[in-house]
Amino acid sequence: MATTKTIEIRTAIPGPRSQAILERKQRVIANAKSIALPVVAQEGRGATLTDVDGNTFIDFTGGVGCLNTGHAHPRVVDAATEQLARFAHTDFTVVPYESYVELAERLLAWAPFRGPAKAAFFNAGTEAVENAVKFARLYTKRPAVIAFEGAFHGRTLLSMTLTSRPHPYKVGMGPLAPEVYRAPFPSDYRGPDTATALAELRQMFSTHVAAEQVAAIIVEPVQGEAGFLAAPQAFLEGLRAICDEHGICLIADEVQTGFARTGKLLAIEHYGIEPDLITLAKSIAGGLPLSAVLGKRAILDAAHDGAVGGTYVGNPVAQAAALAVLDVIEEENLTERAVQIGEAMRAHMLLWQERFAAIGDVRGLGAMLAIELVEDRVTKQPAPELAQAVIEAAMQRGLLLLKAGVHGNAIRVLCPLVLTDAELDEALGAWEDALAHVLA
Repeated sequence: MATTKTIEIRTAIPGPRSQAILERKQRVIANAKSIALPVVAQEGRGATLTDVDGNTFIDFTGGVGCLNTGHAHPRVVDAATEQLARFAHTDFTVVPYESYVELAERLLAWAPFRGPAKAAFFNAGTEAVENAVKFARLYTKRPAVIAFEGAFHGRTLLSMTLTSRPHPYKVGMGPLAPEVYRAPFPSDYRGPDTATALAELRQMFSTHVAAEQVAAIIVEPVQGEAGFLAAPQAFLEGLRAICDEHGICLIADEVQTGFARTGKLLAIEHYGIEPDLITLAKSIAGGLPLSAVLGKRAILDAAHDGAVGGTYVGNPVAQAAALAVLDVIEEENLTERAVQIGEAMRAHMLLWQERFAAIGDVRGLGAMLAIELVEDRVTKQPAPELAQAVIEAAMQRGLLLLKAGVHGNAIRVLCPLVLTDAELDEALGAWEDALAHVLA
């Protein structure tokens, strides 16, 4: 491994200034806003984050997938700053601006729609999901939506209902939205297999909801919060066939998978499947709040005037940043970079799996990778405490990681794709040391 000095730990973690700020946080911030990594950010550059105590970390959290182009990319900063100096807001439907149209044109040119398509912009991934369902319902004139076990689609009412995991996202917050149904999602590691999952979905039309009542099936090509479960090819092909058979809209939720994370601009490109609608957010604008729904023209145009919108949606500063993000992805070839990072990282993870019996599974697509920790490889009993211990040990060694998984026992990678080879080597070294510390 290359010897580098990107990571610099000057204090105990958390440091005294971070601790003081977190103590203030406890007095004035709602308890629900708990902190995963107790380091208070001061400055981010590329794939690194420096805290208020002067400790520099390599950041594999990427703002939970919002920073594929890295912290403070100069192109993105310049674009957003220039737009902010001109005007920050008008509401596009009151006084429009060109960047909204230009971003739609560029995204649609890249999207896998074979015919005419359109776009609409919003603030966050959850809004994109809610509005994609609105479009589908208005187009089909049907009420029901099918989502999958393990899915995460957001935290507002409908998207929270579509989200699978009750703790912490749904408990105590009912009643939830009606006409949402849940089907199994296939997993090579824990099951079910694709044939079983598709058979159970078809059975739902007899036992749960009639097919002619279903407006949409929403699916993540790679389930994010479930622990980076990539959908099998045959599963997405089967969903497309079921949707075609019954006149159901297929929504690809690319909020976490989009913008080169998996080695393609959109994960659905790996599968050669044409969805009817696509939701985008997270890395779309380099960390600024923006989301989008892309879809077939007939579906988006089925919504009547005023049916979708919002005061801040498609904000011009975020739009300018998003155009710069697309420039960076193209000019720095971040799709190929994601492939390179993913190949190097997967090779290390597979070696770790041979070395440490607690690593039950290695999975993902491109640079969207995760390891799953278990108490026993035969029973596959989840080991969330081990995952948390590894994350804490990695943080002490200068690497920031996040958990995932229905049981909280997976550790996922959402590193900026501008990560250098030297930074990647150093990060993997810190991670391996953390694994050895906890699991040896």
